[in-house]
Amino acid sequence: MYHLFTHRLRSVATTLAVAMTLSLSAAAGCDNRREPSLPSVLDKLRESQIDGQPRIRIGVAATEPLMGELRNGTYVGFDVEIARYIASSLGYEGDQRIEFVPLATEDRIPALQGGVVDLVVSSFSMNEDRKKLVAFAGPYFVTTQEVMVPNRLKDRIRTIEDLRDPAYKVCTSGGSTTEAELEKHQIKALVVKRVADCVKGIREGRYDVVSSDETILAGFLSQHPTEFEIVDMPFGTSETLGIGVSIGDPALRDLVAFFLDKSYQQGRQGLTSPWLAAYHRTLGPWMKQPKTQPQPLDVPKLVDFDDKAPRR
Repeated sequence: MYHLFTHRLRSVATTLAVAMTLSLSAAAGCDNRREPSLPSVLDKLRESQIDGQPRIRIGVAATEPLMGELRNGTYVGFDVEIARYIASSLGYEGDQRIEFVPLATEDRIPALQGGVVDLVVSSFSMNEDRKKLVAFAGPYFVTTQEVMVPNRLKDRIRTIEDLRDPAYKVCTSGGSTTEAELEKHQIKALVVKRVADCVKGIREGRYDVVSSDETILAGFLSQHPTEFEIVDMPFGTSETLGIGVSIGDPALRDLVAFFLDKSYQQGRQGLTSPWLAAYHRTLGPWMKQPKTQPQPLDVPKLVDFDDKAPRR
């Protein structure tokens, strides 16, 4: 009897031991299946090339009304407002912490590649060729290519075919997507450094037409509302504007995308987002159709400065 009792006791003990071992193994398996904790904004900042910099350097336009313009010693415009929002989100609050670097269209990529600037916020269209040279966060705006003509020619230049007429001198800025689009449509263009040079040339009688993004042309129309008209032409492609970042700083690109998305999510919730505030202060009154912030692409999941839990 004693031996039978002992045998049963040992069997129970063995069964309990096996059960505990299986339970611990299952628990360990659950732990192994847990997702690793998300990186934080602070983690990304420490990985980025701006870590420790006293100021952030942002390339902007200086001669594009409503978008990027140096006026009475201060940079103003939609792109500049977006640049200030991103800088503030990265911890660079106030213009004393930002070094705005004026850039012509053709100088944007070299400035990023050469480390002259950390970011470019300057009507910078995202396309596959440029993505081989620089990184982009965005888009933060979608626009179209248009043309602007002086009132003296508004009834004579209405179509792409009209632009092919050698009697008209078409002007655009070098290094722009507009230059390539005009060439694709067999439109001979005179290339200058800045769209402002085209507008000045038309007013002085040296050019007849200027072609660029609708946002840029709207700025010059706001300066000369009685002299010009923007003509909608079917060039066929939309321009998605993004914020340029050095291809060697993926952490900074992720941070910019994260904060663009933060503004986008606020707008979706019906809140007055930084994007909407900038748009209504600058471009809004001059655009033919109201615009909304597009959804940024490739947005990382990060824990924000003030988040108690990971973002969903």
